[in-house]
Amino acid sequence: MKVTLRQRQKGNKISLYLDYYKNGKREYEYLGLYLMPEPEKGKLTKAEKDENSKIFNLAESIRSKRHLEIQNGLYNFNDQEKLKGFFIIYMETLAEKRLESKGNYGNWDSSIKHLRKYCPKDISFSQIDSRFVEGFKDYLTKTAKTPSGKNLSDNSAHSYFNKFRAALKQAVKDGIMRSNPAEQVECLPQGDSEREFLTLEELQSIIKNECEIPILKTAFIFSCLTGLRWSDINKLVWSEIQHSNDYGWYIRFRQKKTKGAETLPMSDQARDLLKEIGEPEERVFKGLKYSAWHNLKLQQWVMKGGISKTITFHCARHTYATLQLTLGTDIFTVSKLLGHKDIRTTQVYAKIIDEKKMEAANRIKLDL
Repeated sequence: MKVTLRQRQKGNKISLYLDYYKNGKREYEYLGLYLMPEPEKGKLTKAEKDENSKIFNLAESIRSKRHLEIQNGLYNFNDQEKLKGFFIIYMETLAEKRLESKGNYGNWDSSIKHLRKYCPKDISFSQIDSRFVEGFKDYLTKTAKTPSGKNLSDNSAHSYFNKFRAALKQAVKDGIMRSNPAEQVECLPQGDSEREFLTLEELQSIIKNECEIPILKTAFIFSCLTGLRWSDINKLVWSEIQHSNDYGWYIRFRQKKTKGAETLPMSDQARDLLKEIGEPEERVFKGLKYSAWHNLKLQQWVMKGGISKTITFHCARHTYATLQLTLGTDIFTVSKLLGHKDIRTTQVYAKIIDEKKMEAANRIKLDL
């Protein structure tokens, strides 16, 4: 009796499944494993091909095992067989789908690395229960270290644990697990993250200085003037920058993070920063990249202005938010401009402004 490994297109991925007869009835067993299809333009990268090969080989080994079981008369297997698959390989396939978002992919990748440190041996779905989930949670909060040897921050532990939970939730959706053991375990609390930003004076001081990567400087200032995230700036095309007599310049785009459609007013100064308009589908910030090298050059440019703060590209968005609030824009308007779905996210910036006001009030001291 034959067991065939088949492929089926499912959205933007290829699902692998087994096709065989059990007790005279045709069965389809979906493995919860997916291949990346060839893109319409270009080819798969070597890393993508290697990942496809690894996943296909895993599926083939499951097919061979199933074939032997049928030959030996073991017809009574059921969905429990799916639980023998390797969870970390499955989680890696989920992470690969986030490659377009460097920050999100990086968090998934870090979560996987810590999971391998916590459990060096390949672990099957059936081995993951609430005790395992609790153990990984404790590892992240008490044992896990950063590359520099420090304990993980509350936010890092929260993020890595959430990625692990998300993978388990997806495994239930894919029909691999019948229930999610993480549902019985409390989430890790998220810590208050420090949002570094530039004051208006600091921003003015760095604008005058040259940056080794001019497009990086332009994009950073544009983010300070519009509040756009790096991911949205990086994919921004000229057709999304529009003008009307009633509203002036504005950006019509879909947020990469939230997938929400947005219309963002743009100042004349922000538009002038971009200079000549390119082709409709041409990237506005051609050559802009995200890398450790670019982060270093950004920091060096900021330091030329005599600023010792640790500044990343995302600090431009924080700068926009805090400047808007400082200059009197109400919090509801700022929330809409930032594309926040929940005003509580915006209130973090208001708290920063209140703290700065208290600091300023305490600077005046008299000898009484």
